[in-house]
Amino acid sequence: MPDAACALVPTDQLAPEALHAAFMRAFADYVAGPAHIELAQWPGLLSRQGVDLALGRAALEPSTGSVLGFVLVAPRAVLSRWRIGTMGAVPEARGSGAARLLLQDLLQRARAAGMAAVELEVFDQNPRAVRLYQQHGFVAQHPLHGYSAAAPEASPPTPPPVAWACAPAAALAWLDGAAAAVPDLPLQVAAPVVQALTTPWTAWRCGTAQLVFSGDSAAGLIVRSLIDRDPAQADAERLVRGLLAAHPGARVIVPPLQRPDLGGEALVRAGFERDPLWQWLMRCDRPSSVAVT
Repeated sequence: MPDAACALVPTDQLAPEALHAAFMRAFADYVAGPAHIELAQWPGLLSRQGVDLALGRAALEPSTGSVLGFVLVAPRAVLSRWRIGTMGAVPEARGSGAARLLLQDLLQRARAAGMAAVELEVFDQNPRAVRLYQQHGFVAQHPLHGYSAAAPEASPPTPPPVAWACAPAAALAWLDGAAAAVPDLPLQVAAPVVQALTTPWTAWRCGTAQLVFSGDSAAGLIVRSLIDRDPAQADAERLVRGLLAAHPGARVIVPPLQRPDLGGEALVRAGFERDPLWQWLMRCDRPSSVAVT
């Protein structure tokens, strides 16, 4: 179907079931693995991504009203940016121009709304998507890596220094300050997404670094946010080593959202291994509606 035949509608005007079904079909063969999101989990996913459905758009087949593709948008008001939370097309619509139309429309609307930039994360192993974004003015800013490690077996656990403990409100305020001061801090490690987590989380702070994590020794730990504003990352390394010492034998996972220059190098020094799949944080400054062929 030519893209001119697509009808674009705000995603908040779609039935949640229709948007969820399109998402599941679009990401059934995703490079990072197929999506496993139940309909009951859909609102939580949108919340964790900071998505505002009024800003998103879906491309519909006009005769049937079926969803061909979609783009979901998370506003970053403090930065005058929009973030593409996710963008996809159902298998039969790939190559139809629906994704290109959605992206061009998004950039036009972002400019009209006064946004300074549009940002996104994309897997380096998804070259088709990378090329699409590059063709529309997006430029890679930072690699985002994932990491994993198994804490050495030890007994007993070594508790962290009492001074590292950080109350949730203070941790979120610190993250807000980091987002304002550090260019291109991924939204998913920033305060709005951490605050939206439905699982309990803990924050530690040491000097110039802060660590937010969830989970336990039995189930494993997930690093939700690791930021060190000192390039040497010595304090981040102390925090990470402290996490391993406090949870002997636990598996620790860092999602592919970690900038090497904000804590990733500290993870490697502490014995973590980089995952083979990794992302680029890309940004389009002064977004325009110029069509790219």
